Amino acid sequence: MAVSVNLKLNGAACRFEVEPDERLVETVREKAGLTGTKLGCGVGECGACSVLLDGKLVCACLVLAAQADGCEVFTVEGLAPGGRLSDLQRAFVEEGAVQCGYCTPGMLMAAEALLRRHKRPTGEQIRQGLAGNLCRCTGYTKIVAAVRKVAKRRAARGGRR
Repeated sequence: MAVSVNLKLNGAACRFEVEPDERLVETVREKAGLTGTKLGCGVGECGACSVLLDGKLVCACLVLAAQADGCEVFTVEGLAPGGRLSDLQRAFVEEGAVQCGYCTPGMLMAAEALLRRHKRPTGEQIRQGLAGNLCRCTGYTKIVAAVRKVAKRRAARGGRR
């Protein structure tokens, strides 16, 4: 029996009818049409489905949609309102941190969560913040460089994106 779920999705109030066993990643992708959030491993190991749930980084494959009722969900599409790339997305492009692109949405969400917690993260904090996301293409060096670049830019602007 379907249940009604109310979300604030990238700032917009949304209501969905979901099955009790429907995962948040499925609701976001299939019902909301926000396909930037990827379904990778399906067991919380790869980070491709990472979203912010009430400001906390989570694997959307491990959260039932019904558990998110009344919550704020922020996806990679929320980083670029109106289609304009965020500073973080631009830095990923500038640093060559985007290769095949499959891990990129999850990496971006992990990086955004990290930068919200730490205005000036150390290299170790950056690596720890990205640790739940697997990338088979970049070797992580360029991703870390992109996050470091954004942290410096935001610090110079007083923390603004």
